[in-house]
Amino acid sequence: MSSRAGHLPQVDPNLEPFQEERWRLLALPLDRRDFLRFFGGGLLVCLAHPPAVAQESGRNFGGHPLPRDIAAWLHIDAESRVRVFTGKVEVGQNIRTSLAQQVAEELRVPFDSITMVMGDTALTPYDMGTFGSRSTPTMGPQLRNMATAARQMLIETAATRWKLDAASLIAEAGKVTDPRTSRSFTYGELTGGQDLVQVVSDPPLTPAADWKIPGTSIPKADGRDFVTGRHQYPSDIIRENMLFGAVLRPTGYNATLVSLDSSAAEKLRGVQLVRDGDFVGVVAPDAFTAERAISLLRAQWNVPAQPSNRELFRILKDSSDPGDGPQSTSGSVEQALAAAPIHVDQQYTVQYIAHAPLEPRAAVAEWNGSNLTVWTGTQRPFGVRDELTQAFHLTADQVHVIQPDMGSGYGGKHTGEAAMEAARLARAAGKPVKIVWSRSEEFTWAYFRPAGVIEIRAAAQHDGTLAAWEHHNYNSGSAAIGTPYVVAAQLVHYHPASSPLRQGSYRSLAAAANVFARESHMDALAHAAGLDPLDFRLKNLTDARLRAVFQAAAEGFGWGREKSTPVRGWGIAGGTDKGGYTAACAEVAIDPAAHSFRIVRVVQAWECGAIVNPDGLRNQIAGAIVQGIGGALFEQILFADGRVLNPRFAQYRVPRFSDVPQIEVVLIDRKDLPSAGAGETGIVALAPAVANAIFAATGVRIPTLPMAPRTPAPGSPAPPLRS
Repeated sequence: MSSRAGHLPQVDPNLEPFQEERWRLLALPLDRRDFLRFFGGGLLVCLAHPPAVAQESGRNFGGHPLPRDIAAWLHIDAESRVRVFTGKVEVGQNIRTSLAQQVAEELRVPFDSITMVMGDTALTPYDMGTFGSRSTPTMGPQLRNMATAARQMLIETAATRWKLDAASLIAEAGKVTDPRTSRSFTYGELTGGQDLVQVVSDPPLTPAADWKIPGTSIPKADGRDFVTGRHQYPSDIIRENMLFGAVLRPTGYNATLVSLDSSAAEKLRGVQLVRDGDFVGVVAPDAFTAERAISLLRAQWNVPAQPSNRELFRILKDSSDPGDGPQSTSGSVEQALAAAPIHVDQQYTVQYIAHAPLEPRAAVAEWNGSNLTVWTGTQRPFGVRDELTQAFHLTADQVHVIQPDMGSGYGGKHTGEAAMEAARLARAAGKPVKIVWSRSEEFTWAYFRPAGVIEIRAAAQHDGTLAAWEHHNYNSGSAAIGTPYVVAAQLVHYHPASSPLRQGSYRSLAAAANVFARESHMDALAHAAGLDPLDFRLKNLTDARLRAVFQAAAEGFGWGREKSTPVRGWGIAGGTDKGGYTAACAEVAIDPAAHSFRIVRVVQAWECGAIVNPDGLRNQIAGAIVQGIGGALFEQILFADGRVLNPRFAQYRVPRFSDVPQIEVVLIDRKDLPSAGAGETGIVALAPAVANAIFAATGVRIPTLPMAPRTPAPGSPAPPLRS
């Protein structure tokens, strides 16, 4: 990170029991050996794993390969308590629960005997981060392998003690039992207070059809702590003798500090000023004093001229290299376009939007000599550790990053800005320092979902057969850019561009933008061909899984029972990405007099292989629908002259309870397929389904996101339409 407060790095956009004990532990900067000593002896299992590099959407995020030998994923103590270690983090997606379910199944222990230790760089194996819907398909099998291997070791240990054939014994409910005599050992009795280490190969896992714990809707682990306020988020962490920090923000992006008068601020009791180039911060005994000190600083900044929203899409097109970026080509698009009778050409645009997490960025930093411990909210604890080691010229074993379950991220907390600021201030102050960003800072200095321009040319035959497809995405990214529909002649091209604002990952990455454009365009082609939009899609679709979600959504919605009218419209859209398949039907009510609309009902079908926790999955999809309403209808970052113009919730419109329609989620459980992630792709179908419903009712095709950007007063029933 640059020392300049206005210069921040870009991020690749294609990117119960024992609770008190656990939280006391996570408040201590222990290493792995101290952690196991703290809990006493037990069974420690190691797994030899082939080399791999974690990626997000096919891109290397940070360049760190996973180690060849991944040890100490699972620990069983003498009391048969199980602790499971993973670098993945809990950010509201309920992965703490679903991973524990999978371990409990393979280890044959009660679910509530498991404690997940997550996102702690001193305790857990290296992990690239929690993104890309990868926790379920990659970490799930990893932990299941470890649990199965541990179960086999326990059975073999009991068989040795009893001098029996291991195949004659069974493991169940945390015990190994000899069914002929009913004698048994608890897992804790088998470990005998000793650490047993063994390297194992991948063992056979329990088929999903035989699951007893996964596949059921177990309530959220630690749920009581969250609803009672007992849970400590990163912004709740307190350390002894801790001070509070705040940072002076420039008046615009890419600013340089010309002059600073800090005399008034330094007169406040207990305030210490920290300056390093263009970085200026303060520490104080309390947060109020720190913020007051910042307000008393008199700074003059040099802010260079910068563009605004009005020029955004022209800049993205003009700054791209027509020949740069990945592309896929088959057949002659130009010949197919010339020969086909039905053509639709359209440009689609999407604005920058903010992540708007419930908990803004927060961090507590504490130095102990040259060793640094940081508690922070991040989706990449090891990535933040790398940032800190580089910034302060430390080694990895000198930096300990701990991630308490945080208040959401949506792809927006891959970087460690707050951790870096807290560490700088703490080193200068000689005491622990806490930084909690204000809502305005979160809106202004965090990165955004990329804006983009998408241009599609396509053609079809009179019978509805797709003939040609050309899709260009400028800047917003390549996720889900390829069409799942069968078309012989196609050209799909992603063009990187120079972004005026800092941008990075967001839930679904660019899939939301690409699916919005593609599914809007498919709808337009269907109408041009005089075909039902669902029939048109199915005619050109051979992917059985995508066909299944379209058909399930249509059946649940009652597609085709009624025709759209000027006051009521029905739309459909779908897509696939990251192993998930989804389709949504939307109903909108139109008020012709007010030229406005509201979303009345959404039915969304979802399939991601074998379902681990149905209620958790249903909540993820419903949450994605609600979040998708914001990006579809209201959300956009307004900017000019290097400044964000709407950096508060009073100015930045997010979905309200009054915006939420009737939601029905249809889950397709494919126990014959591996489980895939569900955190991201569930958001992609909402916007095009709504846009298509509006067109079906009004004949107005809205090719822009957001579709209704003006902010109505609270309580107003509907956003305005625009063409």
